[in-house]
Amino acid sequence: MRKSFKYRLFVNKTQEVKLINLIGSARFLYNCALEHRIICWKQWRKSVSYYDQSAAIKEIRSFNAGLAQLNCSCCHNILKTLDKSFQAFFRRIKQGEKPGFPRFKGKDHFHSLTFPAYGNGIKLKNNKLYIQNVGLIRIKLHRELEGKIKTVTIKRQNSKFYASFSCDEVPQNILPESTKEIGIDVGIKSFAVLSDGKVIDNPKYLKQSETKIKEIQSKYSKKCSKTLRKKLACLHTKVSNQRKDFQHKLSHKIVNEFGYIFIENLQPKQMVENNTKILNKYINDAAWSQFFNFLVYKAENAGRKLIKVNPKNTTQNCSQCGQTVPKDLSVRVHDCPHCGLKIDRDHNAALNILRLGRSLLLGKEAVSFG
Repeated sequence: MRKSFKYRLFVNKTQEVKLINLIGSARFLYNCALEHRIICWKQWRKSVSYYDQSAAIKEIRSFNAGLAQLNCSCCHNILKTLDKSFQAFFRRIKQGEKPGFPRFKGKDHFHSLTFPAYGNGIKLKNNKLYIQNVGLIRIKLHRELEGKIKTVTIKRQNSKFYASFSCDEVPQNILPESTKEIGIDVGIKSFAVLSDGKVIDNPKYLKQSETKIKEIQSKYSKKCSKTLRKKLACLHTKVSNQRKDFQHKLSHKIVNEFGYIFIENLQPKQMVENNTKILNKYINDAAWSQFFNFLVYKAENAGRKLIKVNPKNTTQNCSQCGQTVPKDLSVRVHDCPHCGLKIDRDHNAALNILRLGRSLLLGKEAVSFG
């Protein structure tokens, strides 16, 4: 299986300047390649392909000092990234979606550089990371790399540098077999409610830092200073890291305990389209997609079975008799007038998710109620 390993880099002043210059050269190439495509279409109605631009890289590098310092395979990777953006643009047009034409990258929107072939311009040497035209950089290898390294991405985040190794053929860590099953219903009031009745509280990390974020955002809107922007970025990074840490630990615990995991096949992006701003904020803060992604890859690595079920009416249907009991978001208790079941609405949904997951696992359309 494929897996990424992220490590912190500790650079000196000289190395920092060199890395910033390399990322700047990468941004310059991306913008130039985009402008080239736009001009060729406007002037001569000619479409430029990745291969057209890739063939000219060697000549361009011969008279541009900045690009000459950049690894050649990195240059090709940048052009390939732009080409993928155009392919996605044309695909969205065909599907009738909002096109989203590829944009020029500003200095604050281009922070990474990818080496597509490990050993070509980048390599680990004596517990340090060698980068072409930068030198040996100290790296904190807090966990052992596994599998075969395919690509390495250098990223600058809040004045700090990180290296992400994408590795293939990573061995699975298969856990002992377990027949235990669990249905998981995610929400806002409680982050998750399990079908066994356990409630996972929502830490709401954004709400914890919201006052401070608003204060700095207010100052920044009046005076756009680099110091305030950095503080704001650091606060958002802190919230993101807290959220990831919480979800990593929770998903790890669930995968370790249960052999069969059932979740809803939610589409959070579609869910926030017609909601209020406050509700959308809490949906985005919960980051259900990220949590589900963590569950998926951890379950795959551990040899567990994870099944996504159709979320339609999991809250409205009674988990005991199957009858529909309509209720809006303000109603927190499921009180069935048909069979008398009275439980928390999220617990009822989790039980429905468990039932639907079992039906898919057994290859049947439905499982009897009760």
